[in-house]
Amino acid sequence: MIVLVGGGSRSGKSRYALEYAARCGTPRVYIATAEAHDHEMRQRIAAHRQERGDTWTTVEEPLELASAVAASPATSVVIDCLTLWVSNLMFAGRDVREEGARMLHAASMHPGTIVLVTNEVGCGIVPENQLARQFRDLAGALNQQVAAAAQEVWFLAFGCPLRLK
Repeated sequence: MIVLVGGGSRSGKSRYALEYAARCGTPRVYIATAEAHDHEMRQRIAAHRQERGDTWTTVEEPLELASAVAASPATSVVIDCLTLWVSNLMFAGRDVREEGARMLHAASMHPGTIVLVTNEVGCGIVPENQLARQFRDLAGALNQQVAAAAQEVWFLAFGCPLRLK
């Protein structure tokens, strides 16, 4: 089963995804796409890891989500987050649409529940530079691709979940 959890920054997406996946059983795997390039990001990663506690196995995978999903024996898998993954793919010169299709294929073949976390990127202003517009467009297209494949789609606003699908 594929579940998409989206919303704005600091809307409660990750917490909701973890709670959702925890209800789906054990073992649990958290696939983190973030990379710790600076002190502030290292602090964020450490805080997220502490929030999850020791009931989750963490896999750090900034690029190869399809392989990480396929290799996971877990009943519950949380991928956090797709928008960071898009950024990682862009900077690595990888095709986001192709990688998205590979990841979704792996997720659809997985016997457990795959909960994907993403940021909603289309509600703000149009970015002023080409790279930011390209990122917004690719992230928005991936979000639509995942939502179409998902059995459930949740939108978080102010910590409140709203089921869209």
